[in-house]
Amino acid sequence: VQLVESGGDVVQAGGSLRLSCVASRDTANIENMAWYRQAPGKQRELVAAVTRGGSPNYADSVKGRFTISRDNAENTVDLQMNSLKPEDTAIYYCNADDYWRVNYWGQGTQVTVSS
Repeated sequence: VQLVESGGDVVQAGGSLRLSCVASRDTANIENMAWYRQAPGKQRELVAAVTRGGSPNYADSVKGRFTISRDNAENTVDLQMNSLKPEDTAIYYCNADDYWRVNYWGQGTQVTVSS
């Protein structure tokens, strides 16, 4: 499975961004898809995830501000980010796992929120 992210940018606090990730190659066995982020000097953390059936879950820090959505037919997962805060600044990574629980990662896309 290959994952390619897009949509990262520089935005002012309070603004919005939409990240997109498209999966290719052997996508039939993808189960869960997710977005993680890693800020400088910090560990990578889960932001939001969605099951194949469409059930989402979110980190407490983004609940009510971010929305994850998935299109199984198009093999895409998007992350709509509203009311962005400087602490949301990070590299955002797309993640997927398959039926055998093998994890796949994208190359990351930079999101910078200026105060």
